[in-house]
Amino acid sequence: MDPKHILDLYDQDRKDVSLFGMQREETPHLVRHISSSGEGLIIYSNLNSTNVEEVIQEQIAHFESMGRDFSWVVFRHDNPANLKDRLLANGFLNEEPETIMILDIEDLPPVLVKPICHDIQRISDPDKIDDVLAIRHQVWQSDYSAMAQSLTKRLIDAPESLGLYVAYIDGKPVSTAQISFFQKGHFAGLVQAATLPGYRGRGLFTALVAMRVQEARRRGIRFVDADASPMSRPILEKLGFQWLTETNSCEWQVKQVSTG
Repeated sequence: MDPKHILDLYDQDRKDVSLFGMQREETPHLVRHISSSGEGLIIYSNLNSTNVEEVIQEQIAHFESMGRDFSWVVFRHDNPANLKDRLLANGFLNEEPETIMILDIEDLPPVLVKPICHDIQRISDPDKIDDVLAIRHQVWQSDYSAMAQSLTKRLIDAPESLGLYVAYIDGKPVSTAQISFFQKGHFAGLVQAATLPGYRGRGLFTALVAMRVQEARRRGIRFVDADASPMSRPILEKLGFQWLTETNSCEWQVKQVSTG
């Protein structure tokens, strides 16, 4: 399929998608998602040089009125071309850029369709989420208590939206990854891959990609996308993934009102 057509489908998906656990709000120029705790996320906007400053100020005012932070994800091809610079000039903080890679499931390499030889389990029991979080905590040294609640709720309330996997070696959870499915659209998202350092280089990452891609194919999904890190990008390229675009997450931190 023509890369421009794939990008158009991707843009349509990020405009139309509803994210689990978040309220979708569509305005004339963008779509924002609001979590239950009030933090916001903008993943789609269609602006121009005439209205960009006004819309930025509207979003700042909206979230400041709620006392909440929000993230504005800027895609490389978004309009206007200087959107990221305009956000930074207004006080947003810039995160590291990420590369979006995509795979056409109608054109899979043989390695992704052969039977999985590793011990990989699809997690459907909320009690097994601890295995997922133990891996992520050891890899990234972060607090995942909020994620535990989110994953538990998702497994109970919307299990069809999530494929959660853990790879075991000698009964020990050593690698994990998930895939997100959406009610509308052409794409499913490969996210949250992590492998304990002592178990890398054993094919677990590839096996987890294959497991998730095969699930997407069974469910009739045409494409999967992944946020590729410098470590994962070469592996994904060998598995047939292609570069689609790049993103920058620009973070707004609510202003603290002084009481002194």
